[in-house]
Amino acid sequence: MVTSRTLRTRARILAAALDLFERQGYDATTVNQIADAAGITSMTFFRHFPTKDAVLVADPYDPLIAEAVVAQPAQLPPLERTRLGLLAALGDITPVEDATARRRVALVAQTPSLRAAMAVGIDATQEAIVERLAGDGVDRLDAAVAASACLAATTAALLAWGSGPDDVTLADLVRRALTQLAPSGTTS
Repeated sequence: MVTSRTLRTRARILAAALDLFERQGYDATTVNQIADAAGITSMTFFRHFPTKDAVLVADPYDPLIAEAVVAQPAQLPPLERTRLGLLAALGDITPVEDATARRRVALVAQTPSLRAAMAVGIDATQEAIVERLAGDGVDRLDAAVAASACLAATTAALLAWGSGPDDVTLADLVRRALTQLAPSGTTS
């Protein structure tokens, strides 16, 4: 069970890490420096994040995203269910989460060593979606193709957003990217 104390500690670690990464660079920042800045021990850091890169690329929203996908009408094709589910999940992003995510994405986009970690995170999101769709009767391959296509579009939007204008939200760019996968004649 995730407690409010756990969430506060994770938020403190994330804030300290983002500040240090932006000031010193990702590669020059150590876990010990992050822990010190957050007022915790390195052991506490590792209870919340398994690696330094997880601070930037771990996605606590995978279960919520998968639930939003499977909540879409079952008669829709898997690609459309996934696309609409991702769009629905975007509606839950607060302005504070949007600002924090922008900082995280900007750091990932400018740090080549984080690209592999980002790919692992995307794989975890894909697997969460595939599991939920397959559990709802969708063929695993069809579910994997749908999740992969939608997450590729979302990733392209994320990377563009990290270095884009401040007045463009993550939701704006992800909607634009996912519209490319919409059935002909659909604009949402």
